[in-house]
Amino acid sequence: MKGYLGIDVGSVSTNLVLLNDNYQVLEKLYLRTQGRPIDTIQIGLKKLGEKIGDIQIKGVGTTGSARNLAGVIVGADVIKNEITAHAVAASNVVPGVRTVLEIGGQDSKIIILREGVVVDFAMNTVCAAGTGSFLDQQASRLSIPIEEFGELALQANSPVRIAGRCSVFAESDMIHKQQLGHCTEDIIAGLCEALVRNYLNNVGQGKEILEPILFQGGVAANKGIKAAFSEELDAKINVPKHHNVMGALGSAILAKEEMRQKKKTSFKGFDVSEFSYNVSSFECDSCPNSCEIINIYQDEELVARWGFKCPKWEAV
Repeated sequence: MKGYLGIDVGSVSTNLVLLNDNYQVLEKLYLRTQGRPIDTIQIGLKKLGEKIGDIQIKGVGTTGSARNLAGVIVGADVIKNEITAHAVAASNVVPGVRTVLEIGGQDSKIIILREGVVVDFAMNTVCAAGTGSFLDQQASRLSIPIEEFGELALQANSPVRIAGRCSVFAESDMIHKQQLGHCTEDIIAGLCEALVRNYLNNVGQGKEILEPILFQGGVAANKGIKAAFSEELDAKINVPKHHNVMGALGSAILAKEEMRQKKKTSFKGFDVSEFSYNVSSFECDSCPNSCEIINIYQDEELVARWGFKCPKWEAV
């Protein structure tokens, strides 16, 4: 059997997806990055290798904030940004999709497509109020499992209005509403609505949001957020089956397309999980740019370097 591997390494999660020739997902993994992207990639490859057994990897793609790092470690055939990967995955799942709403653990984005082409996008990487980590934090504070958060929001009779512009203000407002005696379900529903308002006012500001709309990312599992989006936009919100690994899915599709032109994959194999990797950095003082140079070593051999703005450090 042949497969195409997609890897999405973000600040919160590292996801792996294995596709077959018919674009069917054979296996997928969702792992917490926990600030250790190299270790998590190796753990993911080891687990995936044990799961799939005898399969030939024909191509590999990487995406996410650590896509270049992941590409060096595994031997990627194609390295693309998150916008491209998510757009490709969305178009594969829902042909003709025109709006992609994506909310992850640390950031959120919106992608506008017309006739299969990305014509506009926006990302929010600064404010935590519209992300999954904020929801995790509030669920923990309320002593509610995050898996039950969305269901409780749907049970609300009269959602309270939460100041969702800032995570600090939102938390203070939630505490105030609790002190006033509002029930937990109404507060949770209000928080979901506040998150959606914050997303649309910041990330979605000035965007033409048209159906079909796809909602993806880890937060898409939250039924309360999905319902809030549907009500606010007065539209049907589609959540794909593999919503939490769409970046990796898009990378796998891109790898499959790349291998139509490329004869042989650069994939280093699942033995990568056994290699020893080290990272070091230094600041170049040769000019006012003061570039921070990142070195990647595999078994003490320099295999990659980036961060420079001139050719001086193009060692490999």
